[in-house]
Amino acid sequence: MYNLSQLKWSFALSMNQTQLRTATVQPMSAVAMNKVLRNTYALLSMTLLFSAIMAGVAMAFNWPYPGPMIVLIGYFGLLFLTTKLRNSAWGILSVFALTGFMGVTLGPIINMYLYRFGNGSELVMMALGGTGVIFLAMSGLALTSKRDFSFMGKFLAIGILVAFLAAIGNLFFQLPALGQIGRASWTARGARRGG
Repeated sequence: MYNLSQLKWSFALSMNQTQLRTATVQPMSAVAMNKVLRNTYALLSMTLLFSAIMAGVAMAFNWPYPGPMIVLIGYFGLLFLTTKLRNSAWGILSVFALTGFMGVTLGPIINMYLYRFGNGSELVMMALGGTGVIFLAMSGLALTSKRDFSFMGKFLAIGILVAFLAAIGNLFFQLPALGQIGRASWTARGARRGG
């Protein structure tokens, strides 16, 4: 049996024996950086192609839209699964499951635009082309610029969160004013800057 002074001594001894390890960050060479970027863009293109294939399957079979709750539960469930498995080989499979699910839920939406509007194909192709051009331009800017754009992370995360919460609020309350809030805040921002 230990007495109190022995416990204090063993605790102090274990505290003194604890070694702190610090990580040093080595600058990445250009070859290693290009390899990481090449692998990242290869994985991104494969997941986008898989999502497009799944959207095409959903469109071809005319699958109905599963509903907002199933989409939210499926999306966040697969997103958390991907985060949980990100350091294993199963993480790649969960990324493809996530993007495939997103494609399946996107197919009925594209079908709705194609068949409900007279210029539906133009709308879909404009959205596709605009997304591609913006992605290409932003990727080119980030790769060729010497600036660090990590400062935009918090701003973009908060903006996405606000838009997501407004969409959820609109599901339950069905307030068209939620769309007006964004336009009003943008107008007020411009007025404060004098323009």
